[in-house]
Amino acid sequence: MEFIHIATELIIGYIALLFTTKLLGRTQITQITPFDFISALVLGELVGNALYDKDVGLAKILFAVTLWGTLIYVTELITQKKKGLREILEGKPSIIISNGKIVYSELKKNHLDLNQLQHLLRQKDIFSIREVEHAILETNGTVSVMKKAKYEQPTREDHHMPLSPVVLPVTLIIDGEVIWDNLSESGFTEAWLKQQIRSFGFQDYKDILYAEWQEGKGMHMQPY
Repeated sequence: MEFIHIATELIIGYIALLFTTKLLGRTQITQITPFDFISALVLGELVGNALYDKDVGLAKILFAVTLWGTLIYVTELITQKKKGLREILEGKPSIIISNGKIVYSELKKNHLDLNQLQHLLRQKDIFSIREVEHAILETNGTVSVMKKAKYEQPTREDHHMPLSPVVLPVTLIIDGEVIWDNLSESGFTEAWLKQQIRSFGFQDYKDILYAEWQEGKGMHMQPY
């Protein structure tokens, strides 16, 4: 009877976890953040510990999994609406190499040493930091890299083509909210941004899902 009891709880827990992970979406695996990682661990522990606790029945397992899953789901909804809270829970990308130079302050802030940086770059098939123009540490711990122009594949040097400068695009609007720091650092004003929005046929920031500016390519804007 004890084995039947464990088997029953395990099957019910399996179904509950499967349903919860499907509800929360695939970011639990493919775009996992530190918050997602901790949430997944706790969710698994709730079921694992309950299997061998005789005082915990099926109803308590289902209640615990449902409550925890609901808390995570509500948190995800909130982070979709509130940009400030999104940065607290999920973090934000950090530029760790800028214009070919390592930004040591950002490495230190993200507790990343140079050996770890080299390891992350090698995962992108980059074996020398001199090849990198810009590198961004993403919230899931991976690195996105923009190579210097002469190291692009196929390389411009191979075809004796003139080198063009590598320019990092600047995000100006996310989820209908202006990233004021980026706008200011790029040397633009609010009046300029409003003019750009009107040129695309829109009237307000809240109409825009995403907007970025890149030197030489201009504005890219996507509405909701």
